[in-house]
Amino acid sequence: MIVLLIAARLYRQRNRKPPSSGLLIFTAVMCLILLGVKAERESGIETIAEDADRKLVAITFDDGPNNDYTRMLLSGLKERGVKATFFLLGKEVDKYPEIVAEIHADGHLIGTHSYEHVNLKNLCDEAAIEQVDKTNEAIHAVTGEYPEYIRPPFGSWKCNLDYETKMIEVLWDIDPLDWKTNNSDVIAKRVTDKVTENDIILLHDASESSVLAAFKIIDQLEREGYTFVTVDEILFD
Repeated sequence: MIVLLIAARLYRQRNRKPPSSGLLIFTAVMCLILLGVKAERESGIETIAEDADRKLVAITFDDGPNNDYTRMLLSGLKERGVKATFFLLGKEVDKYPEIVAEIHADGHLIGTHSYEHVNLKNLCDEAAIEQVDKTNEAIHAVTGEYPEYIRPPFGSWKCNLDYETKMIEVLWDIDPLDWKTNNSDVIAKRVTDKVTENDIILLHDASESSVLAAFKIIDQLEREGYTFVTVDEILFD
């Protein structure tokens, strides 16, 4: 009704004769379309502004799944509403497919970390590709999806393997060397003291101290206004 009144008023401003009902309806429809376009444009601008204001960071875990600590980690991540990225070893996927299924069901991103945690750069291309493909097949058998991302052990990768394996290499910005200490506070501080926007954090889900450190890192950085995302959002958004 309000739109019809507006349409009639607009028409009278330009014409002396009263508008026909058909013309009035047409004018009203055009007003609605214009109002909708304006609202959609304003909404889009607000969304872009909100995204630009977010401080993003990605937390990642290598060498899993671990039968002792990955479920503990998954529980804490779910409690905090955080999505992480897991770079899995093929041999551990074969041992604990049910944990891989839980990682996938919880909406985390799964990547490849080779089958046996070997330095791929020291292998011939055929052997390196086998390490990747064997892991990808193991993950696909559980999740129904092939991974797109790889974190090569030790960060050691051959450039030609990007093409040969069709994988996207993902390294890291912060490595607190969590496997060298059992002190979760030390691990967490090494991260929170250095982190900046769009950083990728490297951790492992192979010890209680690393898992507890992950929770401390998440809690602290969220207090500082950071939003945790998976690595694909860091790399491509």
